[in-house]
Amino acid sequence: MLNWILPCFLAAVNIAAYFLMYIDKQKAVKQQWRIAEKTLFLLCLCGGFIGIHLGMKHFRHKTQHLSFKIIVSVSAILWLAVLPFSVFYLTK
Repeated sequence: MLNWILPCFLAAVNIAAYFLMYIDKQKAVKQQWRIAEKTLFLLCLCGGFIGIHLGMKHFRHKTQHLSFKIIVSVSAILWLAVLPFSVFYLTK
């Protein structure tokens, strides 16, 4: 039962992260209230680094921010290091 929770969680977080990057880009263009960077960082650290990265590339949003590049890279490294252990223990 637990072996489907992690993939579903990661899929949901990445989809949410991607669409929040889209919404933030649209709000930036319209000069409206924006999504807090802390929110995007939190999603990234919660496993949404793929959605954030794809959103950055696809929407050309926050690509010049060094902080985003660092957070996405660190998140990816952490998740890719921890994920095999999580999968191993969840499938036991």
